[in-house]
Amino acid sequence: MKFHHIGIACTDIPKTANFIHTLFNIVSETEILFDKYQDVYLCLLTDEFGINIELVSGKIVEGYVKTKQNLYHTCWEVKDITKTIEYFCTSGAVLISKPKPAVLFDNRKVAFLYTEIGIVELLEGKIIG
Repeated sequence: MKFHHIGIACTDIPKTANFIHTLFNIVSETEILFDKYQDVYLCLLTDEFGINIELVSGKIVEGYVKTKQNLYHTCWEVKDITKTIEYFCTSGAVLISKPKPAVLFDNRKVAFLYTEIGIVELLEGKIIG
């Protein structure tokens, strides 16, 4: 597994992106996209060190924002999403969103699990190992 990004729940992506720009040296930012599979709006910002910050807005995160729990999830890129889900679940995680295409990540599959460390997103990638 390789760390990919941190997910931040928000109600206003442009406003949150502007705030992040004032704090960090952001070198790239995607357009705001609607992901019909997750029913959310998304934007990915990348800082000068290659750290990705995903902004997530929509009904699925409203509860988090209302309770000021803006840190929504961590995302880990994995070689085989099915095997990694099985491994997580045998370790006590609960699958909360089955694998589906992720518009923001070229339709690679993503899945979400609830774990002892909060919500974890798995992104099927091209990593080795």
